[in-house]
Amino acid sequence: MSEQLPFAGKVALVTGASSGIGLATSKLLAQRGADVAMNYWTLAEAAQQAADQMRQLGRRPMLFPVDVSQQDAVEAMVDQIVAELGHIDLLVTSAVYSDREPFHTADMAGFRRTIDVSMWGAFYALRAVAKHLIRQGTGGSVVVVSSPHAHIAFPNCMAYNMAKAAIDQMARSAAMELLPHKVRVNIIYPGWTDTPGERKFFSEEMLQKASKAQPMGRLARPEEIAEGIAFLLSDAAAYMTGSTLAMDGGISLPFWSRRGTGDF
Repeated sequence: MSEQLPFAGKVALVTGASSGIGLATSKLLAQRGADVAMNYWTLAEAAQQAADQMRQLGRRPMLFPVDVSQQDAVEAMVDQIVAELGHIDLLVTSAVYSDREPFHTADMAGFRRTIDVSMWGAFYALRAVAKHLIRQGTGGSVVVVSSPHAHIAFPNCMAYNMAKAAIDQMARSAAMELLPHKVRVNIIYPGWTDTPGERKFFSEEMLQKASKAQPMGRLARPEEIAEGIAFLLSDAAAYMTGSTLAMDGGISLPFWSRRGTGDF
């Protein structure tokens, strides 16, 4: 295995791969040698462009416009990846949906959709991939993209908070159960990241203002989070499982850290 291509010969599935963290991760894994199956539900053009770039690198990308909240569709997707590429080694669960409104007046269709995609979608992908990893008997690595929302009760985000807390326990439980099969499962906590999805809730002006109020004075870049995911997937993290890597720019630090001076 080349030092420059740590994922050479590996097959990865990334959900939510057509934008933001999922897209950046897909591109990075391909650059480092992996054949990448990109799952998405929107922004198909961005996924196609990324796949074209991967082919230029000599990779074998696969595109799956699949709703991860549909278990049968997810299982069929994973079966097809293995059938066409021969195996699967890596999984990144990055697909997400979120509506933001007070829980007591929330539209329940959006509330349920948030849970269905952000929680059940991660579970369905993990379950389907784990079955193949166990059958292959060659080990593997999974990264669950969670969030500080798992332990910080951000207002007007109850469904998302619930989903992220749930997938944290899902990942740790899976890490325990998959230890005998040499499959590692870890969690990453991205901080507030500059992705297209944030434009659903905020204007550019609001994002610029909010970024300056972050402990580090800016939002994360998707490419930065992708580097953390790649580390967790790689042999450099071979002794890590059931762990959480926080790349949150200090948002989980005590509130006074955000003042930047330590003064009260």
